[in-house]
Amino acid sequence: MILSATFSKPVKNVEAILGRPYTRIKIKRHAASSGKAYFAEKFTATQAFQEYYTEEEFGDFLKAHAGTTFKNCVERTETEIITILGNKNGKTTTLRKSIENVPHRQFGSNCGDTECGGAGCENSCAGQSSARGHNRTKNYLIPEGKPAPFFVLLGVMTAEGKVIASKYDKFRQINRFLEFIDDIIPSVMRAAGTSRPLRIIDFGSGKSYLTFALHYYLKEIKKIDALITGLDLKKDVVAYCNKTAAALGAEGLDFAAGDIASYADGDKADIVITLHACDTATDYALAYAVNCGCKAILSVPCCQHELNAALDKNTADAAFAPLLKYGIIKERFAALATDALRAEYLEKAGYDVKLLEFIALEHTPKNILIRAVKREAGGGTKGSAPAKRASEKAKAAAAQAESRASEEAKALTDALHAEPILRKLLQESGAAEQETKH
Repeated sequence: MILSATFSKPVKNVEAILGRPYTRIKIKRHAASSGKAYFAEKFTATQAFQEYYTEEEFGDFLKAHAGTTFKNCVERTETEIITILGNKNGKTTTLRKSIENVPHRQFGSNCGDTECGGAGCENSCAGQSSARGHNRTKNYLIPEGKPAPFFVLLGVMTAEGKVIASKYDKFRQINRFLEFIDDIIPSVMRAAGTSRPLRIIDFGSGKSYLTFALHYYLKEIKKIDALITGLDLKKDVVAYCNKTAAALGAEGLDFAAGDIASYADGDKADIVITLHACDTATDYALAYAVNCGCKAILSVPCCQHELNAALDKNTADAAFAPLLKYGIIKERFAALATDALRAEYLEKAGYDVKLLEFIALEHTPKNILIRAVKREAGGGTKGSAPAKRASEKAKAAAAQAESRASEEAKALTDALHAEPILRKLLQESGAAEQETKH
């Protein structure tokens, strides 16, 4: 049984053959009661289109276009990878490789990581351990062996609950994200109470693997009532996600098309998620979270162009010259400084902040997760004398942390001669104190 097929390298007249100038087509096994066994995503240079196929329709498409309309087609089954190549003379060649014989590092070897098998291991050891029969396994929050409907529908699991070999990294990384969520749920629940559902917004949700996983984990495993909204700019992706949610019967999960910068909702969010929102889109999401008194924020920024562009003006203090002299160093320094300032502004706004390592879903390099949790209010004047003293001590420590964060952020922005958009957004809303410039 074919689990997936990817078509690439189209011929020049692909538009005449298929009706659109497709550059790539991905088709994967899809569990559905409608009889449509395969889900296809067809990509042009600027758009993505979705379609469903029966077994017969998929077979006909494969026969008609593999190695001909598309000169490269890679099929995956549970046991082998089949590559069909076409040349300019119309000849096709079929290559087969057993998945079991694909070279891989032995679980736990050459990693240099004492926590090998965890979500941070670059060698995907956690996934390989189970797939290759190693006796060391990891207990995932969404376990392997028990079919999760959304994983089956999205092509990550088989109907029997087995994780498809080519999707193991995605499976492992989704579970890693859920670990970050699981850590903050107790404090969020204490702050939000149990009289209403948790309200969660995922800005820039994209294809929403993580959004579906979060909904399943909270509702089906933790038995926590939650209302989750995924926001994305692409209307076709939003339509696909809403269709998938309906097929799953996922109550309390919906998707909307919109821009992070202009988003406004009457229901205040308890948790805001923003993964790979580009450049200042992250800042607008963070400002929204702070302004609505969000209990927790999980953000993985990317493409931090704002500060990098500001540094081109060469107004930063001379001490930064070695960091700004070389393009690649300057770009990385700007990204790290941007995330450091974001963390400081969140600290100043009353959050306990940690910067953690997160592995992205699409095999990108490791990057930084900003996890911020709103500090819990003190116990007030009621309670025992020791409780009052503890409360006052916590308040003093929080005030000190906020003051220190403000001073540190100001010192860095003054030295860089930068005015980050997040500072402006928080100042405009009154969520952060107005700073006095030197």
